[in-house]
Amino acid sequence: MDGTAGFFRLLHTPRVVFGRDFTLRQVAFGLLLVFCLTPRASPPIALALGLVLAQTVGNPFPGQTKNLTAKLLQCSVVGLGFGMNAHAAVQAGREGILFTVVSIFGTLVLGYFAGRWLGLGRHVVHLISCGTAICGGSAIAAIGPVLRAKDEEVSAALGTVFVLNAIALFAFPPIGHALHMTQNQFGLWCAIAIHDTSSVVGAAAAYGNQALEVATTVKLARALWIIPVAIGTAMLFKQKGVKIKIPYFIFGFILAMLVNTFVPAAQPLGPLLTHLAKIGLTVTLFFIGAGLSARVVRSVGAKPYVLGVLLWLVISTASLCVILHAV
Repeated sequence: MDGTAGFFRLLHTPRVVFGRDFTLRQVAFGLLLVFCLTPRASPPIALALGLVLAQTVGNPFPGQTKNLTAKLLQCSVVGLGFGMNAHAAVQAGREGILFTVVSIFGTLVLGYFAGRWLGLGRHVVHLISCGTAICGGSAIAAIGPVLRAKDEEVSAALGTVFVLNAIALFAFPPIGHALHMTQNQFGLWCAIAIHDTSSVVGAAAAYGNQALEVATTVKLARALWIIPVAIGTAMLFKQKGVKIKIPYFIFGFILAMLVNTFVPAAQPLGPLLTHLAKIGLTVTLFFIGAGLSARVVRSVGAKPYVLGVLLWLVISTASLCVILHAV
């Protein structure tokens, strides 16, 4: 016990480096962050490093990384638009629209009945279902205020989808290779079956550039469903006077894609901006991993995980079967 206490004191004791006070935790965080800026770091590796940090020495900057994660992800997604062609994106979006509509409503309906069977509260069930159906944490953050959900309900939903995101980021690329999925098939599968945009883009980027283009386009088109689902939620749960959070960064992505396609003078900047966006995404996943401490994982409880896993397995398996046979 004394050894453990001494170790934690060592991690938290400030030391003077170059005239400034730093703890060993902060130094470890900084070194890992610098590594995530290098070409050797991929999105899965960055997430893994963040998870290791969270489970060992802990994240020394939880508030800062939480605030930066959403902004950095949004900027990175807009940057990816400078590497995409609008004509190809329209084709990808057209292919994904039917999958999107069916999977969103199917997930919400399945989540409702599975949640009742598990005896979970309506708010937690709806938040996890929306996160699975649309775009993970972004959907939960948008739907939570509409429901006037409690902080612990939002935290339980976020914890569930973030853990499943981490699993998907590592599991999906090997599955895609084992099944010899095409770039188009894998990109479409990622967009439908993985919750958060960050993990969708990370998994697709690990598979190939065409998969990345398809996955990003379909996922962002899917994210726009936050708006009608939020309106429907307000009506279903009889909430009046609520403010619906619109994901405006998606329009930035569309604008960047249009500029890259129709403004020849801007095209030379495309590779640089895309490269910076991929680095930003890698750092985003490091921050997400660093926020998933053992305490966060345990605080969710078993039943939300059961619901999240059930919905995830159904949507990922069903969409995989359809895509392999129809695309």
